[in-house]
Amino acid sequence: MYNNLIYEVKDGIAIITIHRPAALNALNCELMDELICVFHEVESSEDVKAVILTGEGKAFVAGADIAEMHGLSAIGGKAMMWKGHVLMNLIESVEKPVIAAVNGFALGGGCELAMACDIRVASEKAKFGQPEVNLGIIPGFGGTQRLSRLVGKGMAKYLIMTAEIISADEAYRIGLVEKTAPPEELLETAEKIAKTIMGKAPIAIASAKTTINTGLNLDMPTASRFELESFTAPFSSEDKKEGMGAFLEKRPPEFKNK
Repeated sequence: MYNNLIYEVKDGIAIITIHRPAALNALNCELMDELICVFHEVESSEDVKAVILTGEGKAFVAGADIAEMHGLSAIGGKAMMWKGHVLMNLIESVEKPVIAAVNGFALGGGCELAMACDIRVASEKAKFGQPEVNLGIIPGFGGTQRLSRLVGKGMAKYLIMTAEIISADEAYRIGLVEKTAPPEELLETAEKIAKTIMGKAPIAIASAKTTINTGLNLDMPTASRFELESFTAPFSSEDKKEGMGAFLEKRPPEFKNK
C-alpha cells in the first residue's frame, strides 16, 4: 500500500517506519503524501491507541529531499513547504499520542517532523539540527516556530543561524527530546512510554494534548479559560467516575474507553 513506509499495528500501537534508505529517508512529496495518508488512517482506526514514528537504517529523516527541491521555483518551493505544514499540523492534531523514536539523523525536515510529535525519544547515536541556512534557505516545515517553543527563542536562533548539528545528549539537555536510550533499546523504550500512556483515560489524554497545543498559541488568561472549558468533557465522563472510584477503593482503574 505504501512505497516509502512500513506500517504495522501491535498491541494497540501503530508503528510507522519511514523506509527510503537510499535517500536517508529524506522527505519528498510522495513520502509526505503517504505520511498524511497513514496518519489519517491512524486517527480513524479504533484499533490504534498510540503511535510510534521511526526511521529505517541510520537516519530518522535526514531532511527534505534536496534533489527534488533544487529545481523548484519559489512557487513550487512554497507548495512543497505547504504540504509539509499540512503533515506536521496533522500529526499535532491527531488525538492519539504520537512518539518519535529518533534512531539516527534528524536534520532539517527530519527535526521538524520529530518536533511535530508529542514526545521524542532519541537513540544515544541520534543527531539533530536545522542546517537549512547552509543551503541558502530557512526551515520551512514549521521549524522556526516549533523549535523556539521547545528550546526557547535564543537557543532556536543559535541552532538555526549556526546550523550546528547536536548530539542526543545535547538535545536532551536543551529540552528538544524527552528521553534518550541505547540504540538497541530505542523502540522498546518508546513502546514502554506508549503503553504507560495507553493505561490512562483516553478521553483525558486526548483532551490534555489538545489543550496544551491550543493553549501555547493563546495569551495566559485566554489559555486558562480554554483549559477550564476543556476540563468539562473528561470530568463528565465515565472514565472520571472509574478513575476516582478506583483511587478511593485503592485498586487499578479499568477505563472503558480504551
